[in-house]
Formats: sequence, structure tokens, C-alpha cells
Amino acid sequence: MPIDLLNKGFAHTLRVGTLFKAARGEFLTNDESKASYVVIRHNVRTYESGGVVEVVKGRTHAESALKKFEGEQGSGDRHEGWRYFLEKTTLKAGTDPAEATELRQAELESRETKATRDAESSSSGGGSSR
Repeated sequence: MPIDLLNKGFAHTLRVGTLFKAARGEFLTNDESKASYVVIRHNVRTYESGGVVEVVKGRTHAESALKKFEGEQGSGDRHEGWRYFLEKTTLKAGTDPAEATELRQAELESRETKATRDAESSSSGGGSSR
């Protein structure tokens, strides 16, 4: 009988532990664990980009890298407005940060050009009928 109680207690502990992990967001989708993320340095006061500082595979590793950069950041640097954030990317983990910054900037400019073109074509009456 004590073994049954132990087994039930163990099963209960597993269920409760699982709930705590789920509540903390420790369970990731397959996409989140396999996707690449860039850690980007950005100034919230001047809107200046410090560029990509690291490309990491998996959301958990990306969040750890983000915390590492924040932990190593000096208080003066933070006071000046520098922060870090994550962004999902198609780049491979380990890509050189300077190269990743250039590729990301080119993609942002391409998206902006397309959005501008789309907005101009829709505002010029492109197919709008009443």
C-alpha cells in the first residue's frame, strides 16, 4: 500500500509540475524550438538600432541570450536607452551579427517598399467600386 501512495503522489507531483511549467510558458511549439531568433540592440530614446548582436536557434536559447545581454549591460548604457529584444528570423543560428544586420535591414527595406507601393496603388482608386 505505501508503494501505491508513493506512485499516486509521484503522479500528482508530475501533473502539478507540468501545470507549473505550462503556466511559465516552458512548453514550446515545435516551430518555436526549431526557429531562429535574432537578439537586436535598440535605443528606445533615439530609435537608433545597434543591429543584430546574436542569431540563436530556439526560443528558449534566444530568451537566455537576451537575459545574458541584459545582465552584462552596464547601468549607464541602459540609462542611455539601450535595450535588447527578440525577433523571429529565417537566418541560420550562428550567422555573423554584422551580416545578419545587413540582411535584416535589406529585408525591412524591401517590406517597406512593397507596403508603400501597395498603399499607393490602393489610394489611387485601384479597383474600388461603389
